[in-house]
Amino acid sequence: MTRTDDHKTDDTGPSGYAAARLHLLNEGARSGPPRRTALAGLTDDWLTGLFTAAAPTAKGISLVAVGGYGRGELSPRSDLDLLLLHDGSDPAAVAALADRLWYPVWDLGISLDHSVRTPAEARKTAGEDLKVQLGLLDARHLAGDLGLTAGLRTAILADWRNQAPRRLPELQELCAERAERHGELRFLLEPDLKEARGGLRDATALRAVAASWLADAPREGLDDARRRLLDARDALHLVTGRATDRLALQEQDQVAAELGLLDADTLLRQVYEAARVISYAGDVTWREVNRVLRARAVRPRLRAMLGGGKPAAERSPLAEGVVEQDGEAVLARTARPERDPVLPLRAAAAAAQAALPLSPHAVRRMAATARPLPTPWPAEAREQLITLLGSGRPTVDVWEALEAEGLISRLLPDWERVRCRPQRNAVHLWTVDRHLIETAVRASALTRRVSRPDLLLVAALLHDIGKGWPGDHSVAGEIIAKDVAVRLGFDRADVGVLATLVRHHLLLVETATRRDLDDPATVRAVADAVGSESTLELLHALTEADALATGPAAWSTWRGSLVTDLVRRVFAVLAGEHPGTEPEPAAPTAEQERLAIEAHRTGGPVLALRAQAEPGPPEESAETGEPLGVELVIAVPDQPGVLPALAGVLALHRLTVRTGGLRTLRLPDDVDDDGSVLLLDWRVAAEYGSLPQSSRLRADLVRALDGSLDITSRLAERDAAYPRRRGRAAPPPRVTVAPAASHHATVIEVRAQDAPGLLFRIGTALEKAAVRVRSMHASTLGANAVDAFYVTSGTGAPLPPEDATATARVLEEALRA
Repeated sequence: MTRTDDHKTDDTGPSGYAAARLHLLNEGARSGPPRRTALAGLTDDWLTGLFTAAAPTAKGISLVAVGGYGRGELSPRSDLDLLLLHDGSDPAAVAALADRLWYPVWDLGISLDHSVRTPAEARKTAGEDLKVQLGLLDARHLAGDLGLTAGLRTAILADWRNQAPRRLPELQELCAERAERHGELRFLLEPDLKEARGGLRDATALRAVAASWLADAPREGLDDARRRLLDARDALHLVTGRATDRLALQEQDQVAAELGLLDADTLLRQVYEAARVISYAGDVTWREVNRVLRARAVRPRLRAMLGGGKPAAERSPLAEGVVEQDGEAVLARTARPERDPVLPLRAAAAAAQAALPLSPHAVRRMAATARPLPTPWPAEAREQLITLLGSGRPTVDVWEALEAEGLISRLLPDWERVRCRPQRNAVHLWTVDRHLIETAVRASALTRRVSRPDLLLVAALLHDIGKGWPGDHSVAGEIIAKDVAVRLGFDRADVGVLATLVRHHLLLVETATRRDLDDPATVRAVADAVGSESTLELLHALTEADALATGPAAWSTWRGSLVTDLVRRVFAVLAGEHPGTEPEPAAPTAEQERLAIEAHRTGGPVLALRAQAEPGPPEESAETGEPLGVELVIAVPDQPGVLPALAGVLALHRLTVRTGGLRTLRLPDDVDDDGSVLLLDWRVAAEYGSLPQSSRLRADLVRALDGSLDITSRLAERDAAYPRRRGRAAPPPRVTVAPAASHHATVIEVRAQDAPGLLFRIGTALEKAAVRVRSMHASTLGANAVDAFYVTSGTGAPLPPEDATATARVLEEALRA
């Protein structure tokens, strides 16, 4: 490898090389592979010059590039992997030469991974350390004794191929461990381009497998995927000036600009697409490696049994045109994809139902020869798609196989807009397309709960399809879902149901967690949107599947109970049972009534703090991933300032509010026919340590209510003592008035970053606005607080529209301060 004439310099010292290197990196006309090649060539010439100047007549010594440098792929901040190879005849001369080579590299501040070994030592170290062996597979001669380098390369490759049955499982385990530590590159918002699964390390591992001659990766798109990741890393090095492989959020826009891309989302999408290609190639390659190794293990026994003959591969039928062979779903010998447009879906459904991988050769053949499906689809095609979607976890791998050859976008053209689309929301674990498949997987476990499992599964596949379009994704998705449903061959009624499910897939969970379910307007609005009991049944299952597929922060036993309660009420309305004109709160439990009476008689707050109580939300299991803490029930005589006082006391005691409810409780006539008590039923959890004693909470609440405890000052002192950690800036809070959400109160919605004292600040602002909080519903979703406050004027009436808007504006300004 030689550099171009425009970078030639007679100076083999650091300054000449540094100047030429800087010129190359700042040269805008050259980027990507040409720049990496040129940088490697420039470095080759410099190191060769150093070697020649230090040992002009050296024999039995050579300088070898290994690893990424050996492949000729130098990113702007890449380290140099070098091996000084010698025959062992003159150790002193080798040591002196090493100093004259390594020190100029260090003087430039370039990271150096170096070693000095004889061929025998190199082979021995490679046999003991897999990472060393992988680096030596890319060994490339730079200077000195070419025969010495060539001999080592030949020996290393021979060792690798001879030891492949032992070393390849070790390499596979190494890849799996790395994936466990760093995650899936194609789903991470801040991915490690090198170490995450589907990254550059995995691409290098696939090269090593190919060098073993035991198996080879699918080549289609693999080189291009690897190039895209290398280009992204180059841009990242130039933008940050550091040797980093982590694509941090704050640097993505600059990296995108360096690559000439539209924005950070476009960059992530390209990275995700590249990672998907490499991940799929890895899955196929390791499956083939394991198949070959199993075959080698049993072949001697079979030959002995069969007298040396070669056994014919067994083929078991799975579906028309599809058979099982060697643990894969493959095409039957009689299959004719060019005459059978349903075959891709039939093969995919059969593979998923049998929990088998779909052969990449079969997928490639079908992608190349299968005719497109007519519009609308024949009934068999629709049924095969539904079968595929209803197959549970095996659906994911089969879907990925179809994606790898572009079959999904051919079957569902609208899929292209959501494919590999990032979701910049920490609650979401997946890209949009993978989330849709995960939702179908979750929905497949709920099909026994609905009368139309086909509609549930298709709705799961399409519910976020609108995220590829501007505007509200539910509104856009409704339009797309209608088009797709017609293409799939559903009748007009089913098309309408699917469109409703997609349009309102967030309705139940948002209403259940942000609205007063005792208000008839709440239940009637949901009933009007859903329209029928069968659609409600489907929407209930879709809501659960969607939340479970989003991530652990999106679903819990308590949220599930809220949604179930809402669904029960809406079912009653749809069945003809109309609620009265006034909301009828749920009857208090005996303990709640006892606390209320005691609070009325003592004139002060009474509280109960316990791990579990009825009818509060059940304790979360370890599997939900979202513990809701303990139940705190407080009764206090109706008076101003209760909400900020309680919220402030909880913040002082470092208690996080998971959910919170507030309502007015009328006292029994035999106690006081005109009295009322505020009842607060909250779920709280300690930020760390143990829960405080209830007596301490009550004492501080009494002081907060009478004004002797200055909560604002105490919280300010604590915040000053513990400066905020730096991190990603959260979106600003948003406060809105929900129109027509209740006939009896004004509903103010608050969406903000969850933080200690947030409810205290909200309650204080509402108190200053001179509004009365009739009820509230607070919930925490990941790092986001989503709270709804039902407020009235002093007379108990809903706020006039202009007052409601002003109150929301004041509250938002208070939270932004």
